Amino acid sequence: MNSLDWAVLIGYFGVMVAIGVWSHKRVDNVSDFFTAGGKMPWWLSGISHHMSGYSAVMFTGYAGIAYTYGVTSFVTWSFPIALGIAIGSKLFAPRINRLRSRLHVASPLEYLKNRYDLKTQQALAWSGMLLKIVDVGAKWAAIATLLSVFTGVSLNQGILITGAITAVYCTIGGLWADALTELGQFIIQLLAGVSMFVAVVLKLNDKGIGFFGAWDEPALQGHGKPLVGPYGTVFLLAFLFIKLFEYNGGMLNQAQRYMATSSPHEATRSARLSAALWLVWPVVLFFPMWMSPLLVHAQKPDGSDSYGLMTEQLLPHGLLGLVIVGFFSHTMAMCSSDANAIAAVFTRDVAPVVSARARAWGQRSGLIAARVTTVVFLGLSMAVATQVNSPAFKDIITVVIKWVAGLMGPIAIPMMLGLLRPFRRSGPTAALTSWSMGLLAFWLVNYPINWNVDGGVPLEYQVSIPLAVSLVLYILIGYLKPEDTPNRLAIIEKVNTDDDSSAAAAVPTPAPAGDDVVGTTPVKD
Repeated sequence: MNSLDWAVLIGYFGVMVAIGVWSHKRVDNVSDFFTAGGKMPWWLSGISHHMSGYSAVMFTGYAGIAYTYGVTSFVTWSFPIALGIAIGSKLFAPRINRLRSRLHVASPLEYLKNRYDLKTQQALAWSGMLLKIVDVGAKWAAIATLLSVFTGVSLNQGILITGAITAVYCTIGGLWADALTELGQFIIQLLAGVSMFVAVVLKLNDKGIGFFGAWDEPALQGHGKPLVGPYGTVFLLAFLFIKLFEYNGGMLNQAQRYMATSSPHEATRSARLSAALWLVWPVVLFFPMWMSPLLVHAQKPDGSDSYGLMTEQLLPHGLLGLVIVGFFSHTMAMCSSDANAIAAVFTRDVAPVVSARARAWGQRSGLIAARVTTVVFLGLSMAVATQVNSPAFKDIITVVIKWVAGLMGPIAIPMMLGLLRPFRRSGPTAALTSWSMGLLAFWLVNYPINWNVDGGVPLEYQVSIPLAVSLVLYILIGYLKPEDTPNRLAIIEKVNTDDDSSAAAAVPTPAPAGDDVVGTTPVKD
């Protein structure tokens, strides 16, 4: 990087902070901070939903998969996400929007106390927060890895720089700041992605290979196969189910985008826009990664530095800075949205249970608590980021695929399926058993079994078994021990229809984020 690249990068950071400061004026209460007051346009929500699903892991971990295996990086990652969001646009998006508009909640998990019980809500809240700390830690490590390639700063310095800047704008501006910065980041990564695509095509032409002839090169032999290596059919199907839950609200931050729109119909439109972007745009981003074996020789065994090396070689200064900004835009978009989601879960779901003082928070104290929680979450995730390459985690892509994907099912299944009528018989017993046995299955297939079976458990089963265990138990126990009480049925009716009914009217809804208190209804358990 030279002075021109640094100017682009510093200018980007300045704009992000400025947007956060401007967004501060739009945040008057906790509802504004966590759900934009239900006033976010569907197109902004859709772009924000799309951007909050990316991070620099795409340009490190998934770039390594593309470098090693080829197009399976798209087939087994972004395609399942696009398909999952498209399905969820009808199945989950409108129902999650009704959590805000009809149950008056500001956290995606807030409804679980009445849908199941307090123990279930707390189990999902605590495990979800802990998983998110690890997940976001991997994202910080990914962007710090890229920053070190271009600038030479240490991993810890890179984590501190990106985390501190993100903390400024998302803490003061809430969800509005997240969405507006993600719009700016979308425009930046559009320019950066197209620039890199064009640079790679021109380089292939210079080498006499051409756009279509590249796939015939020996270095790309087998790279056109959709399923290869550890990424086979079982992995694809498991990832489709995982992403169906994860990107429609299971990881919490995407649920906020649906909640932020004005109506269920707008939430559906938001999800469809995000699905379309996930189907088309990653192809543009992945093409240079697929071509990378023809242009660079990765220095890391997993190929995670291939995209950074290629960018450094192909782009002139100025454009190099723009692409680096694109890396930052993805990571900061995801991490800031995660921080806002976890702050919502802690202040609305956890704090009122563990502290009587929290149940009496007013609007001012609630906002202060939300902002403090955001900073604390970012600090914890940055601390985890420094350990991502330790023996406990191994590497970035291991954290993202094995840990996050493997643990997503047990946490998300009770939350997401609890919204749907066909699973109305599944109550707290089904939810807690599904959750706990899924976590146990994850531990077994990744650790004790891994020590005793030659070669370990294949990756596709490490990911799919916890999900399958949770799903089967949630459904089976719901039929063997139905717990569909009138109150629980009324909750389900409220999120499945826009029509008032006597059953829906009987629901003991949480207190709205108005002038009295912040959080769930007073806890009597």
